[in-house]
Amino acid sequence: MQIPLDEIIVKKRIRKEMGDISSLAESMKRFGQMSPIVINSRNQLIAGGRRLEAARYLGWRTINAVVVDISDSLSKLEYEVEENLQRQNFTAEEITLAAKRINKLRNPGFFRRIWNGILNFFKKLFRIEN
Repeated sequence: MQIPLDEIIVKKRIRKEMGDISSLAESMKRFGQMSPIVINSRNQLIAGGRRLEAARYLGWRTINAVVVDISDSLSKLEYEVEENLQRQNFTAEEITLAAKRINKLRNPGFFRRIWNGILNFFKKLFRIEN
């Protein structure tokens, strides 16, 4: 559900350092909001503080949010901590592989461009959608 940013209440949070919000904001601008923030029924932020700040940075008026039934302080704190702990960053090898694959897709070789042209021709000819 979309909720106005000015209706979200941010209370005491564990994360004090938001880090570089501009890179997250650029990602959200380019790809949209991939994950909703989490709020409770009183519009108190449970998880997603960096996403919320990035949306503000972008000048958004609303943000996608999920409402969970959490009102007690202990559960809110556990949810915030859990959301930030249960992540697995890419390894250096995975980042390198991803960069190579992106580069290959952005810059296909000569024969791949010819093959893609042939495929697109027949898709248009027979009105085939992807």
